[in-house]
Amino acid sequence: MTLDPKRLLDLVVSAVGLVLLSPVLAVVGLVVRCDSPGPALFRQQRVGRGGQPFTIHKFRTMRVDAGGPLVTVGGESRITRSGIVLRASKLDEMPQLYDVLRGAMSLVGPRPEVAEYVALWPAEHRDLILSVRPGITDPVSLELRDEQGLLAEQDEPETYYREVLLPWKAEHYAAYVRGRTLRGDLGIIARTVWAVVRR
Repeated sequence: MTLDPKRLLDLVVSAVGLVLLSPVLAVVGLVVRCDSPGPALFRQQRVGRGGQPFTIHKFRTMRVDAGGPLVTVGGESRITRSGIVLRASKLDEMPQLYDVLRGAMSLVGPRPEVAEYVALWPAEHRDLILSVRPGITDPVSLELRDEQGLLAEQDEPETYYREVLLPWKAEHYAAYVRGRTLRGDLGIIARTVWAVVRR
């Protein structure tokens, strides 16, 4: 069976990335474990392609006993010291290379949400967004790099996320899916790497 070019790119980049970044992943994991009690990785159920649930992997950036709302606001006491740095640099997303390698995610695609938020996507966009693998990065992620800061400015962050950001994200996710190309994805990857390095 012949792999499509996008999946081939995902496999090659995620495999090479995991090998080359393995020392960094090990150090970051150790820092997370030493910074606060609990595992190095955070796992959560998200909705993937075709509406199928999958487990996403990130470096843990919050206290294990934090609880609270699903959305995270900048400056929250739930966030650990290492979590502040990891969230700002987006290095907490690195373990998702494993999710790409195993086929649950892609390097570029709409960011995966929890089922509760997927249910709030406008119906005209939902099936289209879920027709592709969710991604580590996409144009929306690049535009909303300081989403936590934006939410911190709101009187009711959860309501703002549900009523303003979710519909806006869904519209732009759908636009990405309609116009996606391999060349465009390469450009998004390059912009993402540059944004991380610049930080």
